[in-house]
Amino acid sequence: MKRPFLLGIGGAHSGSGKTTVASALLRHLTGSRAGIPEEPITDDSSPQGEIPSPAHRPLPAVPGRWGAIKYTRTTFYSSIIDDPALLSQRDKDTALLLAAGAKEVLWVQSPPEELSEVLPPAVERLSSLDGIVVEGNSAIEFLKPDVVIFILSVSEETMKSSAREILHHADIIVIPESQKERASDWLQDEGREMAPPPETCRTVVFSPSDGSSLRELIRCLDMIVQKKSIEQLLKERAAGGTLSCARARKIAEELGVPYREVGKAADMLRIKIKNCELGCF
Repeated sequence: MKRPFLLGIGGAHSGSGKTTVASALLRHLTGSRAGIPEEPITDDSSPQGEIPSPAHRPLPAVPGRWGAIKYTRTTFYSSIIDDPALLSQRDKDTALLLAAGAKEVLWVQSPPEELSEVLPPAVERLSSLDGIVVEGNSAIEFLKPDVVIFILSVSEETMKSSAREILHHADIIVIPESQKERASDWLQDEGREMAPPPETCRTVVFSPSDGSSLRELIRCLDMIVQKKSIEQLLKERAAGGTLSCARARKIAEELGVPYREVGKAADMLRIKIKNCELGCF
């Protein structure tokens, strides 16, 4: 059975806003329109601002059937909680995820060294869904989701050790609006002890009440998924570091993206496109 798309959301420390961002994205991904702006999401790199058909990308089409896994670190015990009455309690983050449209939510608790005993069965229990939002740094490090979002909130609280590795591999850094100046200064501080995020990482300033920031976050997510999908197919189909023009065009047509996007990805991967008849690449 094909594994659902995994979207990881981690953060610098507790209270950084992981569940807020997860809930906003779930409302979009599941088609639950509460709090979602009606303006279309467009990609300026496509002709006439069109975006590729989501039916051909790893990220499931909207609306989709999404679930969520909330991970909490414990010292001694492990559990997978699925009791609706407990998960729906007003003071629980899991209640927010359910209210945002998640079909199923699991609350996974365990020490880090026992993640192998609880996370694989949790993912398996949600395997019939299109995608799973995974919240929690250690869970992200173990599962290695398709896309990783990191909430960068700078405070007096020391950044979790588990956050350091996640930040280094983040695809999107989300900066809460209230943290805009402090977080931007932190990212530009070459004297910080942590390794920088990857150069390809995108940064979005986010506010739950600002529809434009949510649209930008969704746009970034869509573009990253598109890029990774192109790269995956190029790696699978290139033989000896080369790919015919016809096969490169086929990739673009399968994913519904402009030819030039496949060409740019091939250049980044140092894959040579040969026998180009139409000058597409």
